[in-house]
Amino acid sequence: MDSPSEQFSPETALDAARALQAVLAARTHRRKVLGQEVLVPGQLGEALRLPLIINRLISKQQRHRDAGLDAFQELWPTLSAHTRNRVLEAIGWYDPKSLDWEDKRSNRRPVVDSDKPSV
Repeated sequence: MDSPSEQFSPETALDAARALQAVLAARTHRRKVLGQEVLVPGQLGEALRLPLIINRLISKQQRHRDAGLDAFQELWPTLSAHTRNRVLEAIGWYDPKSLDWEDKRSNRRPVVDSDKPSV
C-alpha cells in the first residue's frame, strides 16, 4: 500500500483519529492513589491533541476540516509502526498484496485453464 497518509480524506482521517484515540486510551498505567494501586487509562491522545483534531475533522466549515486533516497527516508519520498498524486494522484498511491466497479479501484467484480465453 502506498503511504496511508497520502490516501486520507477528511472522512477516513476522522475514522483513523477516533481509532487512534481508542488505541491510545487502551494503554493503561499503574498509579498509586491513597496507597492503593489503580489502573489509569493512557493520556497520550490528549497530549497529541487528538480531541482538537477530531473536532476540526467533524466541523461544518471546510477550512476547519482541512486544518484537521493537515494536523492528522502531520501526526500520522510520527506514530510507531505498531500503533499505525493497530489503527489501520481498527478501521478495516489492509494491504491486499500482503494477504494470503486463501483470504477472501485478497481478490486474487489463480488462473485456471478454463479461465483462459480460447483462441
